[in-house]
Amino acid sequence: MGTHVAEAIAAEVVRREAVNGIRIIGVDGPSGSGKSVLAGELAAVLAAPVVEVDDFVSWADFAGWWPRFEEQVLAPLLAGRDAHYQVRDWQNDFEGASLGGWRTLPWTPTVIVEGVTCTRRATVGRLTYAAWVEAPPALRLARGLARTTRPVRELWDRWMVEEEAFFLADGARGRADLVVDTTVHG
Repeated sequence: MGTHVAEAIAAEVVRREAVNGIRIIGVDGPSGSGKSVLAGELAAVLAAPVVEVDDFVSWADFAGWWPRFEEQVLAPLLAGRDAHYQVRDWQNDFEGASLGGWRTLPWTPTVIVEGVTCTRRATVGRLTYAAWVEAPPALRLARGLARTTRPVRELWDRWMVEEEAFFLADGARGRADLVVDTTVHG
């Protein structure tokens, strides 16, 4: 993607008014699109922590994780408190259906939230900036399959259908401050 995109986003973020004293940046888009790369570049430029939606979502639960994320991450940060959240146990549970240990993210004035559906309609007015990262489905699938250690084609196929339906109904891409296409880079 290149640091220039992250630098441009960072410059815009610092110009914007904080929401309840904090600037939360959402990096959203379908799986395999390059969200983690952009979030990492933003984290380096802004010296900000990243909260990964992968700590909440699982192969078995595309949509039901949001209330826990809201309660353990967004609400505390927006209230000026530390986020204390329980993460998925991906190491001992391939599908991530079970929960593992707890993490604490000390309150900080800038936080990056990265992951599928993290800029959903429920975040309107609560995020300082929303980036949407995209790439063609075949490329995203190839990237996803390349980063898994087990054959999970059927899981990816099902997941991509759920993503497409969610994003179509929610309209997150249309609300994004910036759309980043990673077809060539990312």
